[in-house]
Amino acid sequence: MRARLAAAATALLLAISAAAHAADEPLKVCLDEDLPPLSAHHRGKPDAGFDVALAQVIAERLGRPLKIQWFESKLDEDSSPALEANALLSDGRCSLVGGYALTTDSLKIPGVPTAKLPDFEGATRDDRRRRIPIGVLVPSQPYIYSPMTVVLGPKAKDKKITDIGDLSGLRLTIESGTLGDAILMTFGKGKLIEDITHLVPGRSDLLGELEHGEFDATLLDLRRFDAYRASRPDTRITASGYYYPIGANRGYVALETDKALLEAVNKVLSDLQSKGTIAELGKAAGLTWLAPREPIVLGDVWLKILNR
Repeated sequence: MRARLAAAATALLLAISAAAHAADEPLKVCLDEDLPPLSAHHRGKPDAGFDVALAQVIAERLGRPLKIQWFESKLDEDSSPALEANALLSDGRCSLVGGYALTTDSLKIPGVPTAKLPDFEGATRDDRRRRIPIGVLVPSQPYIYSPMTVVLGPKAKDKKITDIGDLSGLRLTIESGTLGDAILMTFGKGKLIEDITHLVPGRSDLLGELEHGEFDATLLDLRRFDAYRASRPDTRITASGYYYPIGANRGYVALETDKALLEAVNKVLSDLQSKGTIAELGKAAGLTWLAPREPIVLGDVWLKILNR
């Protein structure tokens, strides 16, 4: 009897010790280093952004210190945000990836067994060469809605936009190969094609050219306009107030094997959402915060655009 009691007491102590140790472990969150005003990590400047503030609040609610693993997501044909996020999680660089767009494509079971890591803070030459065995991604509940919006140049600032068709006759500009490009090029079976000038992503200053009056309007991620406006408070380009009806929610993503953590995070998110805390964090970060909406996970974006 004494032996059984002693064994039970030992097991209890070990469980308490393990729980205490887990509470001391940092909540490791991966964030994109250049996605303002969601997240920003630049040399010589303090870390900033909505996702930084939200992760800090969640870590505090869970009673754990926060550790952010910064990474760089490059926009090129060979990159895959889904595989990069999966590799970061599968390599143990973090337990959550924040600011993740919740779409069926970004959450589907990988068709490959391994993936390369994106460039991340602290990466070595060997890290850049390794391929990581990857798992299955599972999303948290969403905490923000990210739509596309029409932004107007100085000469079109008073133009009322209630639909993409209202852009007819304006001098439009868009970056080639982007979602905005697909929307404008396919609208009304090519109705706007003659009005569109294409720019090369990464080589041209889309909003700068709009600012200088070279064009009248463009269609882009609302987050990107928020970032531009925050860095140039005296900007002459303006928000139209129109949001394209197909947009994606953002949330956290973790590996399927970490569902317990996601459940805990979801409870915190629900509480923060009900108290208006998430909206306040967005406003403080200079973000146009919009509440998540249905569908929680966006389906085939390209098919939806073509069918409109």
